[in-house]
Amino acid sequence: MGKPTGFLDDARRGMPSRPPLERIRDWSEDHPHLPLLELAEQAGRCMDCGVPFCHTGTLISGMASGCPLNNLVPEWNDLVYRGQWQEASIRLHFTNNFPEFTGRVCPAPCEGSCTVGISGDPVAIKMIEVEIADRAWNEGWVTPSPPLTRTGFAVAVIGSGPAGLAAADQLNRAGHQVTVFERAGRIGGLLMYGIPNMKLDKGVVQRRTELMEAEGVHFVTGVTVGADVSAERLVADYDAVVLATGATLARDLPIPGRELGGIHFAMSYLRGNTRRLLDGGADAEAPIDAVGKHVVVIGGGDTGTDCVGTAIRQGAASVRQLEILARPPDARQPGNPWPEWPKTYKLDYGQEEAAALWGADPRRYQTTTRRFIGRKEHVTGIEIAEASWGKGADGRPELREVPGTAQTIEADLVLLAMGFLGPEPALPRAFGCELDARGNLRSGPDRMTSVPGVFAAGDCVRGQSLVVWAIREGRMAAEGVDRYLMGAETVLTT
Repeated sequence: MGKPTGFLDDARRGMPSRPPLERIRDWSEDHPHLPLLELAEQAGRCMDCGVPFCHTGTLISGMASGCPLNNLVPEWNDLVYRGQWQEASIRLHFTNNFPEFTGRVCPAPCEGSCTVGISGDPVAIKMIEVEIADRAWNEGWVTPSPPLTRTGFAVAVIGSGPAGLAAADQLNRAGHQVTVFERAGRIGGLLMYGIPNMKLDKGVVQRRTELMEAEGVHFVTGVTVGADVSAERLVADYDAVVLATGATLARDLPIPGRELGGIHFAMSYLRGNTRRLLDGGADAEAPIDAVGKHVVVIGGGDTGTDCVGTAIRQGAASVRQLEILARPPDARQPGNPWPEWPKTYKLDYGQEEAAALWGADPRRYQTTTRRFIGRKEHVTGIEIAEASWGKGADGRPELREVPGTAQTIEADLVLLAMGFLGPEPALPRAFGCELDARGNLRSGPDRMTSVPGVFAAGDCVRGQSLVVWAIREGRMAAEGVDRYLMGAETVLTT
């Protein structure tokens, strides 16, 4: 245990950031860093509790409680407190293939279940994690480590998002020859194209994939499985296949006026903008630009926040965000006890930037969208109404429109960020894999699908989820593949 009274003596300090009105002028994720002594102080707030819930990685009330990767948080906090940064990096990488990703984009369920958070501010686990990861790269502690021997087995991984990369990394470490197929022009999937640069710099993704390539992973880009290469060919050419395609089927909003121009899925908007930044738009559908437009984002999750931040940087005239749920309370409520994920109000980076520009949080809660209004086949406004939640006849929550509250707001660019329904069905169909009632790939505990030798991992199995869950899924699928190929001889564990 580092400092027994650290959580009593020292206040929490979160990740420093640049002022909102400064950072919206560029696409950089650069931010100030705490001095090493202050980072050690923050790590010393970890109380090394008897039962550390921060790395339990379980679901409570349908939400993550603790780290799904079972990161050894108290151990590397103690090592940082003692100044043993390289050892902290070793412990961090023991459970997490890509801490430089999760330290940036994970919402930190570990902090939601931190024991210090019962009666105070939790340990700044996410900040310490990314500082360990970045220092490991900067100091040269992260170097290629190819396997000493090869098994002679070949595995194809389809999709290069966090689940696919984690599966590929683990299988390569086990000595299998891994080829990753990606239909886009760059490796990274969601990490590369779905998360904006100011949240996850693309050089960070590129750096990791280059390391994996140096360790023996083979990457193939610009190839769509099922079109450019058949499922039958992959099954014949490889000893096992891992499907890690994500849940990319976006939820639509089929209301009057949906056919109007200027209404787009959020991920198309974010992908196009990232590709324009990286390639000048060479590898993209025509990028969607918010410059000078009145933007309305429908949906209040992380993707919606990323749309807000992107639209601001593109020069939008205004940005509003519509959320169908009620505004969360400022503090935990009795029905949301620790160690559940705290369902409390917060300003994420996009909303903070909008508030700095226009004076208020751009989110409008308990709002339902009735219809899109347009002129000359292009959207010009949205008719909305206030909504309330009650219990339906079956006892389940039911949305009800509040009579007499309809109004029209201006909009010439609408971004639908209402989540995802599941994987695109063409690829599972090509492999002959069964789907469950929700449209996700059906798989067993070892992540093998209904087709022998074909495995699945990530959002295409569990539905839309967090990057940290995707990495865990990839590790689990890799263990299943390794056991399938090697039998009882396997030593690969998640």
